[in-house]
Amino acid sequence: MEDPGGPGARRKRLALVTLCVTMFMSMLDNVIVNNALPRIGQDLDAGISGLQWVAEGYSLVYAALVLTGGALGDRYGRTRVFRLGLALFTLGSAAAALAGTIGVLVAARMLQGVGAALLTPGSLAILRTVFTEERERARAIGTWSGVSALGLSVGPVLGGPMVEHLGWASVFWINVPIGVAGLGLAARVLPDIPGRARRIDLGGLALSAAGLGALVYALIEGPSRGWTDTRVLACGAAAAVLLAAFLVLELRVAQPMLELRLFRDGALNGALLSGFMVSFGMFGALFFLPLLMQGVLGWAPSDAGYAGLPMTAMIVFAAPLSSRLTSAYGPRLPLVLGVSLCAVGLFGLSFHGERAHYVEYLWTLFTMGLGMGMTFTPVSIAVLQRVPPAQTGMASATVNTLRELGGVLGIAVLGAVLTNRMTDTLTASLHRLGVPAGAVGPIADAPAGRGMGAVALPAPVQAAVDGAFVDGVHLALRCGAGALAVAAVLVALLLGRARPVAAAPVTPLGEDARAGAGHSRADGAGVTGR
Repeated sequence: MEDPGGPGARRKRLALVTLCVTMFMSMLDNVIVNNALPRIGQDLDAGISGLQWVAEGYSLVYAALVLTGGALGDRYGRTRVFRLGLALFTLGSAAAALAGTIGVLVAARMLQGVGAALLTPGSLAILRTVFTEERERARAIGTWSGVSALGLSVGPVLGGPMVEHLGWASVFWINVPIGVAGLGLAARVLPDIPGRARRIDLGGLALSAAGLGALVYALIEGPSRGWTDTRVLACGAAAAVLLAAFLVLELRVAQPMLELRLFRDGALNGALLSGFMVSFGMFGALFFLPLLMQGVLGWAPSDAGYAGLPMTAMIVFAAPLSSRLTSAYGPRLPLVLGVSLCAVGLFGLSFHGERAHYVEYLWTLFTMGLGMGMTFTPVSIAVLQRVPPAQTGMASATVNTLRELGGVLGIAVLGAVLTNRMTDTLTASLHRLGVPAGAVGPIADAPAGRGMGAVALPAPVQAAVDGAFVDGVHLALRCGAGALAVAAVLVALLLGRARPVAAAPVTPLGEDARAGAGHSRADGAGVTGR
């Protein structure tokens, strides 16, 4: 038995600290950025479409590259690729903090996405190599997962006051010292895990990245440019061709980036659909809530951050509950219940507008948090149960990609719904006020909310903008709720009567499922969920 105070044990603890700190950073960065969006829009003179790209740039690149990041780790060594990813993430954070234009900020966020795609797939693999004894490994995974959830929990609380008192750049600067310290520790305490021969699916990488980029560009720019705009139509057509070519290629190559044969299993499809749709509906809608709270309701960033705590608390509470339900009844019950609760919460939130009081819609935050927390563990368990051991890494990466892609498309699609409805409503309102039709587009894409534009609008025009924005948010929320309701029915049908499976082990700091509170990343041993 290893001496708990010996050098070997100390090295293991430092390795665990390194992995936990870097995962904490990546979780924290995701939730902090949303609170900063209204101030970014004000300082960089960015409209809704520009702010969508700030959020989408990171997620889009991550979704396109995470499978390749895992393959690179297999080939060149997990630790080496982990360090490279951490360095790029840190560099991207510094570039984002220094950005003086929205274009530079989006590029920096994309660099962060590249770093995260290289960083996160190897984290659990390194942990499994460091902790070889079963009980010791279970405790380490529990700690790692709990710290991941902690990053999401403290993100809104930290982010709001930081933005309010230190400026929006502080939410990126916070990553730099953490990243530098992590790099120093990684060089000292993480073991070198040698790579193995594996062919990189360069064709799949190029086709998926280009296809997703074209699709998201068309969805984000369509409402402002017009759906018949030549560039929007060209990107939409290119996306269809490129993504179709990607699917054909993945069926033909020996070592595909995405194993499409996994989708022959109906129960597996049900679990994957759950993860995708929860990200689509929830993260698509939650992108707009800080804009609504700070821009229309006039809340301070810190107040908007604290407002999300009930939802975060319910996510942490629901994770162990869903684990026990999955163990007793199988994944179908918690997944259908979780997706349904998310739908109910979004639909309820759509009835509260610019004169709403926080206590009136507090129940919707509890409901959405409970629904999200109920889905993370069952998705992971159901997917890993349905594939052979040799394909668990591929299955985990598939879950991660679909969840991330769900968030990307949710922001893009629901954003398109919001912008279209807002433009239509605002056009009618401004016409009644005698504003020229040519001024509607610039006003609609101005930074949302009172006091957030570079030029103050007349009070009647500002009221029309606020009302149109709320109208657009309501329609987007209802569309998200409808999509989730349909998904709940499909999940119930696809999963059928899936048999009960063993749940993740409970530890003092939480469960493997708790990492579901942040981005979904895994490697063979398990899956954590966004």
